[in-house]
Amino acid sequence: QVQLVESGGGLVQPGGSLRLSCAASGSIFSNRPMGWYRQALGKQHELVADITTGGRTNYSDSVKGRFTISRDIAKNTLSLQMNSLKPEDTAVHYCNTRPPLVVIPRGIYWGQGTQVTVSS
Repeated sequence: QVQLVESGGGLVQPGGSLRLSCAASGSIFSNRPMGWYRQALGKQHELVADITTGGRTNYSDSVKGRFTISRDIAKNTLSLQMNSLKPEDTAVHYCNTRPPLVVIPRGIYWGQGTQVTVSS
């Protein structure tokens, strides 16, 4: 059964750092691009960063230079190193394929997510 489990979030002061981890269970995740998404309160899911099976990375303009995405295909894990955090980074963070995985009839499959709160 497919499963996405995010961890590593927490409360951090502006300028601080966090490292998020994602454990992806299921063979479907090993041969597809993966990404980190975030959903701020009252907003839609936003793609933050993604990485291909070959290791090519892309970042949203808002996080470029501050975040680093990485993956271990053999272990089905995905990570996001977040440095120089800002209050605008506050959101629930999710890992998923790019595009997000659709499971009939549920719709897009999201894991539990992990909350990142950047505040003084």
